[in-house]
Amino acid sequence: MTTLHSAVDTTAADYRANRDAMLAKLDEIDAEHAKALAGGGPKYVERHRKRGKLLARERIELLLDEDAPFLELSPLAAWGSEYTVGGSVVTGIGVVEGTECMVVAGDPTVRGGAMNPWSLKKVLRAAEIALRNRLPLINLVESGGADLPSQKEIFIPGGRVFRDLTRSSAARIPTISLVFGNSTAGGAYLPGMSDYVVMVKYAAKVFLGGPPLVKMATGEESDDESLGGADMHARRSGLADYLAADEADAIRIGRGIVRRLNHRKAGPAPKPDYAEPRYGADELLGIVPADLKVPFDPRDVVARIVDGSDFDEFKPLYGGSLVTGWADIHGYPVGILANARGVLFSEESQKAAQFIQLANQTDTPLLFLHNTTGYMVGKDYEQQGIIKHGAMMINAVANSTVPHISLLVGASYGAGHYGMCGRAYEPRFLFAWPSAKSAVMGPQQLSGVLSIVAREAAAGRGQPYSDADDAAMRALVEGQIEAQSMPMFLSGMLYDDGVVDPRDTRTVLGLSLSAIHNAPYRGAEGFGVFRM
Repeated sequence: MTTLHSAVDTTAADYRANRDAMLAKLDEIDAEHAKALAGGGPKYVERHRKRGKLLARERIELLLDEDAPFLELSPLAAWGSEYTVGGSVVTGIGVVEGTECMVVAGDPTVRGGAMNPWSLKKVLRAAEIALRNRLPLINLVESGGADLPSQKEIFIPGGRVFRDLTRSSAARIPTISLVFGNSTAGGAYLPGMSDYVVMVKYAAKVFLGGPPLVKMATGEESDDESLGGADMHARRSGLADYLAADEADAIRIGRGIVRRLNHRKAGPAPKPDYAEPRYGADELLGIVPADLKVPFDPRDVVARIVDGSDFDEFKPLYGGSLVTGWADIHGYPVGILANARGVLFSEESQKAAQFIQLANQTDTPLLFLHNTTGYMVGKDYEQQGIIKHGAMMINAVANSTVPHISLLVGASYGAGHYGMCGRAYEPRFLFAWPSAKSAVMGPQQLSGVLSIVAREAAAGRGQPYSDADDAAMRALVEGQIEAQSMPMFLSGMLYDDGVVDPRDTRTVLGLSLSAIHNAPYRGAEGFGVFRM
């Protein structure tokens, strides 16, 4: 039998404590999400509404099929920075006329929708996901262009936005722009480089330079409508393919465009019939300990996210700190690698490399569940070849060509983060639970290393070493690393695609797998040299 039997006691004191800690973290996340939902705040939201305009998320809601899910990406972008949480843009995957699409909507209530460094990173990440998964890209445009005070950070890399549009078009991935308001300066190239363009009459304004700039540059007198109005672009310049009467009409036209794309998924379809997990998703709240030094069994997580709680474990008696095996999620087959006791030894590394090769032979996507402190250190382990074995695992991850999804549920430290397909290894999607932490190493370990180095350096110079100064340094470093290891900080930096409520994990993974299967994929036919 391959059905998992979970022994989690939901009445136990430690389970209840873990659940309470997770719910407290979710409350913190929800408070930050509320800031993104608030946009520019009541004043600018009200001003926007008085102009007869819809908010960014209202436009998305009208665009999507009724009751269709929307997998919002990077909602905490710019957290901890001087910019508004959310990065003044909304991105995510939703279903339009039965077709999964990447949707990017500027938020005009935040500095007129101007693009700052974080919105640029967020838009580029959305474009990358759309291109790799062959998702039609729909831009809901209303933006004042670049946020001029931060131009030094966005002008040079900002050209990638337009490059990505043309590359998507060249790859026969449709790109659509629905223009609801201003799209000026560099922003004018957003519709200019899209396959299909819809503009709202009397509202859309698309020009390289507005009347003041034209006056300064050429001395020419002009007005918004004659220079870049929707009617002009529909009748004279030809930039607009469709002229919409209002925002609702633009969205109706946009949906019609998608309907006639005849876009088909190129990847294999899911199995038509599958069972829900035998255990409730709500129970995921109490599985991960509040103290990540306390181990937990990742099979308890797997049992609550895979179809029928059915998990065919691979090499169950070897390399016990890493659990590997086969399962389905919403009918899509996956190979799962999950850290069991944190540390990765040589056996786990070799087991992972073999498992990844097998997944590539059968064209099976991989799901990585992170809870690792990294590869084991020490004289015996070095002599047994931990470096070459860890390199073998990282080699396999780096050269695997089946789609990867990473989910950080606990710790994700050091090179273990790389071996488990961290952001640098380009998983198709990477999400985190509120319990996750990621850094070079744990705060105590890092401060301890610095303390040892400083103490030895002082001894080498023949100088006394202050224990009081050492304690202060360690406290400062531990506080800094702890703050920079937290999921809100990492999500704000766009090192993940969002912080997920554990109860939503199965849904998020299912939506991600469905998006992945818009594109064909094939397992690797070769890997780099494995040191044996």
